[in-house]
Amino acid sequence: MGALICLAAGLIYQKISPAQDVVSGLIFLLGVIIIGAPVLTTAIKGLFSADAGAAMEILVSIAMIVAVLDGQYVVAILIPIILTLVHFLEEKSIMGGRDAIEGLKKMQADTAILLEDGREREVDAKTLREGDLILVKPGMALPIDGTVTRGLSSMDQKSLTGESLPKEVKAGDRVFAGTTNIEGLLAVRVDKEYRDTSFQRIVSLLENAENITLPEARIVDRFMLYYIPVALIVATLVWLLTQDITRAIAVLVVSCPCGHMLVSSAPMIAALAAATKRGILIKNSAFVEKLADANYMVFDKTGTITNGTLEAVGYHLAKAEIYEALLAAAASVAQSSLHPTSKSIMLLCEDIDYDKTYEITETAGRGVKGSNGKDTVIVGNRKYLDSLGFSVTDAFEADGANTWVAKNGEVLGCIVFRDIPRADAPQAIEQLKRLGITQTCLLTGDNALAARRIVEAVSIDAMHSDLLPEQKLQKVKQARENNVVVVVGDGINDALALAEADVGIAMGAMGSDTAIQSADISLMNNSLENIPFVVDLAQKTKGTIYMNIIIAFAVSFVMICLAAGGAISAVLGAFLHNAGAFIILLNSSRILRNNTSRKPKTEKSMDYIAD
Repeated sequence: MGALICLAAGLIYQKISPAQDVVSGLIFLLGVIIIGAPVLTTAIKGLFSADAGAAMEILVSIAMIVAVLDGQYVVAILIPIILTLVHFLEEKSIMGGRDAIEGLKKMQADTAILLEDGREREVDAKTLREGDLILVKPGMALPIDGTVTRGLSSMDQKSLTGESLPKEVKAGDRVFAGTTNIEGLLAVRVDKEYRDTSFQRIVSLLENAENITLPEARIVDRFMLYYIPVALIVATLVWLLTQDITRAIAVLVVSCPCGHMLVSSAPMIAALAAATKRGILIKNSAFVEKLADANYMVFDKTGTITNGTLEAVGYHLAKAEIYEALLAAAASVAQSSLHPTSKSIMLLCEDIDYDKTYEITETAGRGVKGSNGKDTVIVGNRKYLDSLGFSVTDAFEADGANTWVAKNGEVLGCIVFRDIPRADAPQAIEQLKRLGITQTCLLTGDNALAARRIVEAVSIDAMHSDLLPEQKLQKVKQARENNVVVVVGDGINDALALAEADVGIAMGAMGSDTAIQSADISLMNNSLENIPFVVDLAQKTKGTIYMNIIIAFAVSFVMICLAAGGAISAVLGAFLHNAGAFIILLNSSRILRNNTSRKPKTEKSMDYIAD
């Protein structure tokens, strides 16, 4: 505004007193200093630090200085004013992601109703501590992660999972910060403090995602180091050949690389926005750098390809006299485990009394062991019990996994669970193959018979069964020798494999710190449709970045030619040079309309479910 006032005052004074050109020149010069000083400061810093991001300021500064020396004060003021204004509009459009993050933060309530000695008291949510009890009324957002202790309601979780349908919750269910209670009154025990919630982790990831550096961006940065000298040489040659300094100034102005700075940032922010709407968190450049070129995908079975809710299809009694005794012993140690088998055992024990005083230790991929000071109970697969000195022989060949239970040195029996593949698994696998995934593989700790039925039902190419987490890690290392490997797992037993993969995708990561930390991409819900979606999104993002690079340099070349030929003035060039930037923004916005249009329709039946 100060520069515009000086411009208007100088033009008026020039009109009133044309002979007093020194005074009007000083007014114009003041305007140049006001608008040009910040630009010149940035340019000088960029020169000394070899910062390619300051290329625009360097070229504008040179154009301003040349215009002033030639007495073109109006041009010297208008060029930085126009560039600053247009750059501001570009920043607003690009930084829409920042506004989205700020809006997301507001979804986590900052106050809570604390229940103390039967009384209700409103407190700052940041003061809540683990174990506190809060009241969540209908319409209220949750400020913390916790467990429902009383009440029945529906929760709106789309801020975390992207799913529009509410989820019913009851006593014993986990609830998460950033979600909203729709109807019932709930009492919730605080499990995590305000700053440690899954929601805060998501916000932190999104904020840091702005700093993701892509290989394509590094290519542009290296090229920009040569771009400034080339632009200066072209402007000098135009001046020498045409003897027209105005054309040289125009060349410098249209050479400003606004569009070049957006070639990767605009598509990446658009991709982050599209992914976040579906509850997908992208943590690093592996999204574009590796996922777009992936050809080999490894899946965990339980909780990934299958529902994760195991169906009990049989049992065998050894020392246990009745089935209920077998279940009660299993539940005493399964109650504190998050493994799908343990959860399924607990569902079977809703009407059975069991000891709740056991302290447990869990061995990933094998089983759990617990003691109450008097009795010791072990629940796990046959390999786990064999490793502890038990002599276990499978009672029968089962289309499922035998979970054995031992107490005080004696094998009580086993429960046979069968895992059901997800209904959308065959379609997801078919979509992935259409997107360039040439090999799919299932890695599981379950027996070969159970794994083979799942593989056949969903059309996965290969499988390896009876694996421990360390063995899964070795399989992933072998696959990476000749492939770009993606591992999809639940982020708990699969943490090693997820970290080793070129790209790790954790499914159902809501509330799982392990999943968010170990994976490159976290899917907050369990929808398999999100896997081909995110692969397709990565491919479109990478393709858009390369298209943007071509657009940016093509527009610059055309503009420089027009300016050198005298078809574009410096002031007009200040407007038109942004054409490349706006084309790049429009091109990048296509990513927001990504809806996996290549999703095939299939009539393939789920014979396994029919069985």
